[in-house]
Amino acid sequence: MSKLKIAAVPDDKPVKITAELPASVHRDLLAYADLLSAQSGQMVDPAKLISPMLFKFMATDRGFLKSRRQTRRLVEKG
Repeated sequence: MSKLKIAAVPDDKPVKITAELPASVHRDLLAYADLLSAQSGQMVDPAKLISPMLFKFMATDRGFLKSRRQTRRLVEKG
C-alpha cells in the first residue's frame, strides 16, 4: 500500500469555518478518509482531514513560502 501524505490528524484547538467543496473534491476526501482509516485501523472523519491537507499544501508551496519569508523580512526591518 502506498504511503499517504497525511499520516495523522493532529488534535489542535480548532477555528470553525464553513466552506463549499465541489462534489468531486468531496468524493475524493471521502475516499482518502476511507484509505487512511484502512491503513491506520481507526475511523477518520473526512472533515478532520481538511486542515492537515491545507497545512501540507501550504508547507510545500515554494511560492507561498518565498512570499512569507519576504514579508517577514520586511516586517523585521520595520
